[in-house]
Amino acid sequence: MPTAAYYTLGCKVNQTDTAALQHLMEESGYQTVPFEEEADVYVINTCTVTHLSDRKSRQMIRRARRKNAEAVIVVTGCYAQVAAEDVMTLPEVDLVIGTHARNRLPELIEQAKTGRLNCVAPLEEKTAFDNLGVGYTHERTRAFLKVQEGCRQFCSYCIVPYARGPLYSRPLAETVREAEKLVAQGFRELVLTGVHLGSYGVDLPDDFRLSDLLRELAAVPGLERIRISSLEPTEVTADLIEVMLDNPNVCHHLHIPLQSGDDYILQRMNRKYTAAEYLRLVERLRGQIPDLALTTDVMVGFPGETAEHFNNTRQVVRTAAFSRLHVFKYSPRRGTPAAKYPGQVPPPVKNQRSRLLTELGQELAANYHRSFLGQEVNVLFEEVVGSQQAAGLTEHYVRVTAAGSEQLLGSIAAVEITGLTEDGLFGVVRRS
Repeated sequence: MPTAAYYTLGCKVNQTDTAALQHLMEESGYQTVPFEEEADVYVINTCTVTHLSDRKSRQMIRRARRKNAEAVIVVTGCYAQVAAEDVMTLPEVDLVIGTHARNRLPELIEQAKTGRLNCVAPLEEKTAFDNLGVGYTHERTRAFLKVQEGCRQFCSYCIVPYARGPLYSRPLAETVREAEKLVAQGFRELVLTGVHLGSYGVDLPDDFRLSDLLRELAAVPGLERIRISSLEPTEVTADLIEVMLDNPNVCHHLHIPLQSGDDYILQRMNRKYTAAEYLRLVERLRGQIPDLALTTDVMVGFPGETAEHFNNTRQVVRTAAFSRLHVFKYSPRRGTPAAKYPGQVPPPVKNQRSRLLTELGQELAANYHRSFLGQEVNVLFEEVVGSQQAAGLTEHYVRVTAAGSEQLLGSIAAVEITGLTEDGLFGVVRRS
């Protein structure tokens, strides 16, 4: 049986796509092996959000070739879509395929065995949601269900609209059928993913929106958890909050990117809100959903960002009291407006600001985790760690470790929280 290995860079959408490609390949007769092992095919699903993502993508391409000089090296994803010609200059690469029409991957691999192929098609040729199927993180626990593709936000720093193309939504009825199938297969949680998830439905007839999809999914018998991956601040509607309150299987966790806490920087980023509007949203959410877990992304070193702008961001982050903070440094992306902005921030300053904000994020996360001490939480166990411990996630997206064996895997168990770990909580299983 031929073997295939996979490496993913970037966001949850990319992780979802890789898992779906892996499933597609397995159905075509390929056995999955770890990326560090020798394989007949290596699939590198790339990211191009920063220049470091580009560099890491090239590193993994070269590493794959060193593993097996005769393997077929496949490069897909956002870096492949926006820089296909650059990727094809790498002698290690056999097949380049972008961010759509990837359901032909097994067929294209066979063609690439007789000659190198650049199969990246213009995004204008994409006319509907590209259904790759479903990916999952751990066997029969948590499945990623991609329901939307493309973005029309055009933030001034972001290459993603140029890599992913226009908005397309997966039809509602088709999505519900897929969810029912996944529940029948034993999955306990579905994570809804999309490049611009909050835009779900704008291209569909009948005026369906994300809140309508959530209502339909919440009614699927046996579906115990639905998690929303990421939403823009302007897309957290009263209807969405109502769905979260009315349906206990919709997780009380929202990831809402902040990016900056300074109005001048937000305006230059082409974000559609002010810092005060963001904080009012946080206050409203916490008032209506008191146990809500709120996570976010913040960028440092955007062109023109001064010490005062950065301090404004720190203050907003502290006020919002996020449970988890992802900090990343601005990286100029060719073809985006911000790449030409004056006032590019020196790397040492970016590094310092990243460190300071990361430390604040760690402080806030620890405060949030301490609030669970002595409480009982429900944990979906996904993996065995060490010899006698199992780990999983709460509905609030907190990692919990407890004494246990493989028998816990795939179950949702009540765990009494007794301590903190470096990245989450530790507890004792009370009921499973």
